[in-house]
Amino acid sequence: MAALSVGAGLPARTVPSRSDWNALGRGLEGTLVRPGDASYDTARRLFNPAFDAVRPAGVAYCATPSDVIECVGFARRTNVPLTVRSGGHSYAGWSTGTGLVVDVSPMNKVGYASGRATVGAGAKLVDVYDKLAARGVSIPAGSCPTVGVSGLALGGGIGVVSRKYGLTCDVMESVQLVTADGRLLTCDADHNPDLYWASRGGGGGNLGVAVSFGFRTHPTREVTVFFLHWPWAKAVRALRAWQAWAPAVPDELWSTMHLSRDGGTDVQIGGLYLGGRADCERLLDRLADRIGPASSSYIRQTSYRQAMMIMAGCSTLSVSQCHRGGSLPGQTRDGRLSRDDFRAKSHMAYRPLSEAGAGALVAEVARPGSHTVLLDALGGAVGRVRPEATAFPHRAALYSVQYYAHRAGAAGWARAAHARMRPHFGDHAYVNYADAELGGWRAAYYGANAGRLARVKAVHDPGRLFRLPQGI
Repeated sequence: MAALSVGAGLPARTVPSRSDWNALGRGLEGTLVRPGDASYDTARRLFNPAFDAVRPAGVAYCATPSDVIECVGFARRTNVPLTVRSGGHSYAGWSTGTGLVVDVSPMNKVGYASGRATVGAGAKLVDVYDKLAARGVSIPAGSCPTVGVSGLALGGGIGVVSRKYGLTCDVMESVQLVTADGRLLTCDADHNPDLYWASRGGGGGNLGVAVSFGFRTHPTREVTVFFLHWPWAKAVRALRAWQAWAPAVPDELWSTMHLSRDGGTDVQIGGLYLGGRADCERLLDRLADRIGPASSSYIRQTSYRQAMMIMAGCSTLSVSQCHRGGSLPGQTRDGRLSRDDFRAKSHMAYRPLSEAGAGALVAEVARPGSHTVLLDALGGAVGRVRPEATAFPHRAALYSVQYYAHRAGAAGWARAAHARMRPHFGDHAYVNYADAELGGWRAAYYGANAGRLARVKAVHDPGRLFRLPQGI
């Protein structure tokens, strides 16, 4: 992480002594990993190997809120840079830094009572889904199994049942935060409501360290998952048909469109329907009527839990295997998931693409390289919340857009594709797809909510202990 300017009220940067670090380690119930320790090279790595050159001075695996308080106090005393990590999936690499990384992975308990889930900030999505499914309930969340619930929820939380149940932040009834002054605060509609509002879409690592969440749940039932493919010659037609169909179908149906050039070009529309196969097929037939017959299809009715495993790419794995392998918190010894070296950017689509716009996007995907554009449907329950009701502002968006690229030339392709589509999509972006190169990021991520977020930040972290390159 690049060096940052010193915030108001904080002393100049100092270098903690070995005895300072040793004292911190002794004060933790969890584990402090330092350079030279056997697990250091594993502990410092994020999901994306692009940031492997960053070498933190320490990684604190915090087992309790008291551990987090200890780390925050250490950072205040020494003014060492502080970074918060839940799943380590920050697109911009801001889950690591050169100072102290506070990793909340050990705080991963998932409980349930009377319609409410209590979830530790370090819980990974695959474990949240699995443990809640055992109680016949779930929460709306994403599809990547090793993402930490904290980062997802604090940035909004677009997911596979969002059109029916809202974003992850929409079902967040409370959050416990350790703030810059070392206090553990419960934030909900009645207690610290400004922090509660800001924590629902204001992005992780900005206002404090989340340690626990309370979420409203929904009951689960059998669902239908589907994946349909069309030839590349139908790409423009499929895109225009999907963007008209996806936000307008019943809320029970969520879909995602992938335009890919990865070992060949491909048009895929997949998704999940909260209901039976026959009703799902009738809705899909309406889409096929606009595009033409699919070249291949997979439609399956299954349990909610298995549907989440399918969406995670773990349909043939156990829950334990659907993790990164290792012995550190958040990993499992039989984990089979690998890291992913990628570059990405985003847009939020507030209006449908014209035929020219659709053609431009398809042409960008067709360029040489290994990349995918992922479009996730919004609308439904997401759009029925006022933009100012939570910090997440993009309630009127029809769908989100990710430009996701691998291997040689990835950064150049993502940069060019994003710039080419800016006239069509405008300047709206998703904070959970953080983009270090994004100009005008405050307005792009937060819209009209940026001013209120800055005021909350000024009250609760006036010295800017929590500092990100794109920090509030």
